[in-house]
Amino acid sequence: MKTFASLALFAAGAVAQVIEGSSFGYDKTISPTRDSIPGWNIGGEGADPQIVSLHVEQDHPDSPFPGNVRGSAWAQNPITQSEWTAEFQFRGSGQERSGGNLQLWYTKDGQARVGTSSIYTVGQFDGFALVIDTHAGRGGSIRGFLNDGTTDYKSHRSVDSLAFGHCDYAYRNLGRPSVVKLKHTSSIFEVTVDDKVCFSTNKVSLPAGNTFGITAATPENPDSFEVFKFVLESAAGQGQTIPSHQESAQQQQQPIINQNQNQNPNPSTGNTVLDNGIAAQFVDLSGRLQLTNKATSNIIQDLKAQASKSDARQTELLQKLASKEQVAALDARLQRIEQLLQNVQRDLEGKDYSSKFNQLHDTLRSSHLSLSESLQGSVLSAITASTPRMGFFIFLVIAFQVLLAVSYIVYKRRRANMPKKFL
Repeated sequence: MKTFASLALFAAGAVAQVIEGSSFGYDKTISPTRDSIPGWNIGGEGADPQIVSLHVEQDHPDSPFPGNVRGSAWAQNPITQSEWTAEFQFRGSGQERSGGNLQLWYTKDGQARVGTSSIYTVGQFDGFALVIDTHAGRGGSIRGFLNDGTTDYKSHRSVDSLAFGHCDYAYRNLGRPSVVKLKHTSSIFEVTVDDKVCFSTNKVSLPAGNTFGITAATPENPDSFEVFKFVLESAAGQGQTIPSHQESAQQQQQPIINQNQNQNPNPSTGNTVLDNGIAAQFVDLSGRLQLTNKATSNIIQDLKAQASKSDARQTELLQKLASKEQVAALDARLQRIEQLLQNVQRDLEGKDYSSKFNQLHDTLRSSHLSLSESLQGSVLSAITASTPRMGFFIFLVIAFQVLLAVSYIVYKRRRANMPKKFL
């Protein structure tokens, strides 16, 4: 899902005490051009934000960067007032396991020190940060962080423990903008969400001279963040409020109903701001319908591809199955085998084979007797034929003894005839 940081405008006109140089969304258009917003610097990493009509899109739907995108918007002028109120409208949506965070900064030299960083990647900033994300697996939370420029958040082991105030707020997929208001005076610093107090304290005092900024960061599976307006008022302007997005929508609802009743294709309320707001709503609705049509077309194409694959698999399976002729031949073979087995069974059950078994037994017995007799005579004759004769053996013994005696006599005579040696 793409990441959007769109800045949309639905305001009923400028109100006194609005600090215009650090605000947007209080007039009928955000910017007269599509390149920049007056008084603000827009930047991004991974995809450059684009200002289209009344929206600033950080990640266009056709962008090749589906995630890991950072965007920022920083006011060019610092705030000279020490007491002020700020209204911040945003909307967050995404898939079940998508994520991302949105930060509202009030820091010294914010664009130079913070840039497009989030609360987890920023270094030693000096000021206040309001973080909106799904911290610790919750449905959503809003937390406040302070720093005097000495703590390096990027290298800190537990950034979450540095929050001085927080509240749980399920902001994702509400289908409407969420309104966050900040109030800073000499006696209180308060953050409210949808007119309910999130956290407040009388121990925080922010100096003048800081600048406001908005940053958004998304992971690989991103959330979609839309910022509709940011309006900053000085303390003197308290009691005078700029109509919110919901109020503008309620004011615009009656002309739309009258349009359906009168069947007038070009309704006009007589109020230029309201007419521009209605036109902006139609432009936004048209863009959403185009995205829906594109997604529907993709789904239809996927279904067609799956149908073609299923047809191909079915054809392949039908080709692998046996034909009718093969099945008939196999059935005929099985019938022949069954018939042969039945014939053998009938033969075994209908005939008496006892006489044949007796005859076979007699034949085996006679064969055994004749074999035993012939084998016994053959073995005896073989032993007798191979045994040496006793007379020849005795002759050999006597001849050997005579030979020994003659040899001994010859030896004695030679020894007696040998000359004797005297010492």
